Amino acid sequence: MSVRVRAALLIVLIAAGATAACGGRIFAKQYEYEEDLYLATDGSADLIVNASIPALVSLRGLTLDTDPAAQVDRDAIRAAYESPDTDVTRVSRPWRRDGRRFVQVRLKVRDVRSLHTAAPFAWSRYSFSEDNGARVYQQTVGASALRPGTLKNYGWKGNELVAFRLHMPSRIISHNARDIDTSSGSAVQRGNILAWEQLLTDRLDGRPIAIEVRMDRQSILYTTLWLFAGAFGAAVLVIGLMIWLTIRKGAREAQTPA
Repeated sequence: MSVRVRAALLIVLIAAGATAACGGRIFAKQYEYEEDLYLATDGSADLIVNASIPALVSLRGLTLDTDPAAQVDRDAIRAAYESPDTDVTRVSRPWRRDGRRFVQVRLKVRDVRSLHTAAPFAWSRYSFSEDNGARVYQQTVGASALRPGTLKNYGWKGNELVAFRLHMPSRIISHNARDIDTSSGSAVQRGNILAWEQLLTDRLDGRPIAIEVRMDRQSILYTTLWLFAGAFGAAVLVIGLMIWLTIRKGAREAQTPA
């Protein structure tokens, strides 16, 4: 087999592996705006926002320069996300995609129920309560900051996506996510992660998103530690029993006359 044929086969195998890893798609989805909420059982959370500068301006009303050639004012972004209930831990350096600049904002949230008091999250209402021995998380995403007649052309093609993801701390009992085509405004479950996706055009129009999840009161980590402790204790007990039986057998053999 020639070198060229081997190289071609290698390229085909790599492409096939990449396609399989992406669920049959060579290229993964690309989002214009994303919120990833890592919820804790006490209501605190870590929150990551990935968004383009035009999306932050159009969806959340941030006062930023949308010119792709202008320098991103990271201090202004940090100031917009800081509040009595949120601490900004990082504003990333910008990156480019499709002629637009993107940034990532990482925050610590003291209580998710008060997250709406931070201006960039005022479009949502949050609830975190207990019901019949379970914890219930609810979020309703309402209207965007876009005013009629103010939308500019930022190179959007109409197929851009927006996502709201929940990384749950406990075993999920039930949820209202729908495992259907996300391009039509749906939600997908992946393990302990729930994602609600919507077209950017629908989010700009303020089409609401209703999120509801019921979960166990105890965190997965807590349960895992108890399982580990139980398994470790059982292993120690078995080893101790084997040692005791060995010692007892040795004592009996020592007492047996030759």
